[in-house]
Amino acid sequence: MFYSLADMLDQSHPLYRLADKIDWHRFEEAFMPLYSHGMGAQAKDIRLMCGLLILKHVRNLSDESVVEQWSENAYYQYFCGMDTFSPGQPCASMELVHFRHRIGESGVELILAESIRVNDDHDDKGTFETGLIDSTVQEKNVTYPTDAKLLKKVIGKIKKIVETEGLPMRRSYTRKLKAIYRDQRFRNHPRNHKKAKKADRELRTIAGRLLRELQRNLNGNHSYDEQISIFIKVVNQKKNDKDKIYSIHEPEVQCISKGKEHKKYEFGNKVSVIRSLGGLILGALSFRNEYDGHTIDKSLEQVRRINGKELKRLAGDRGYRGKKESAGTKILIPDIPKATDSYYKKRKKRKLFCKRAGIEPTIGHLKSDFRLGRNFYKGVFGDNINIMLAAAAYNFRRAMRLLLRLIRSLELWLETPDLTTIQSQFHPCAIYSENRMTF
Repeated sequence: MFYSLADMLDQSHPLYRLADKIDWHRFEEAFMPLYSHGMGAQAKDIRLMCGLLILKHVRNLSDESVVEQWSENAYYQYFCGMDTFSPGQPCASMELVHFRHRIGESGVELILAESIRVNDDHDDKGTFETGLIDSTVQEKNVTYPTDAKLLKKVIGKIKKIVETEGLPMRRSYTRKLKAIYRDQRFRNHPRNHKKAKKADRELRTIAGRLLRELQRNLNGNHSYDEQISIFIKVVNQKKNDKDKIYSIHEPEVQCISKGKEHKKYEFGNKVSVIRSLGGLILGALSFRNEYDGHTIDKSLEQVRRINGKELKRLAGDRGYRGKKESAGTKILIPDIPKATDSYYKKRKKRKLFCKRAGIEPTIGHLKSDFRLGRNFYKGVFGDNINIMLAAAAYNFRRAMRLLLRLIRSLELWLETPDLTTIQSQFHPCAIYSENRMTF
């Protein structure tokens, strides 16, 4: 009755401080035209939905978990703009899916831009002159594809369509398929190898028969054209074909080989990340399976669009060879020193490429802490927004560390007013030399 939620919480908590730093009106002005005032049920508050989306990636949660934890966590509720504590759930988890599709890629990019602005006050302005770039694979939430798995799924989906439409089926192959599945087990044993290969051929034959029978019975009057085209491609594709189907429910998945010793192939899509020298992610963009050098132009364009700043230099690894300049930005890659280079220039280049290696742990944190390691969003749209939301969450977590460090520095100053000690602890580069902190 007499106290608001803000008065009851610890005002030095990182989420509390971050909620006051974010410009929520920026989201409301951008997303308000996407809603209709005269149709449908009353929409949820824009700050609530944006806050849930940010919290989901900052805390590495699913849609269901973030909605459930919101009703238990007072700091989550203050972050989303609540004045009083509410024990009920804020919305259904499915509403987050609709909200992501409503704001689109441009709206998610606006969240990334706001995460950069929040950190901009604490960063050294000179760090924006030089950027570090690297690419990685954003793996999709699909099982490791094999011909046997895909053909089993095709047969199962064909039978489901037949049952739904009430179509006739000359033979279901139920007993035959059980024997085939038994023969396919333990295929790596020398005694079972031939038997498993023969079972694979029989499985492909059965899938083709059922598919052709389904096409005859449907006779063109159906809405399964897209599914059937995928089934045909799965049944007919060979080992060395291009543009193969690796997943029935995610046909856009690419097979990417990055030369890793422990993981020869990864199934998903390629993403490009640009980071400042101070540790702030300036741009994050999704691609399919382009050559690394061909991703530079679009990545720099996104940095200019979000930040309004031009990078003078961009340091990458040898995967970007062949590209020397892009729209006034000089592309630097490790190479043999020139004979005309002085000792100072050689040392300067060496230090830059040593700093470039710092983007590798950044990508590691994106994968392990901010939901980049496995992408659960559907389709190409999901590929595009997942990398930007992960980068935004990384920047917001960085701002939380900076705000917490500021509070600790003020406490230290009250105890021992030594300006040199405070400056050394508050510098952004000092924060990344420590172990990762979890809130």
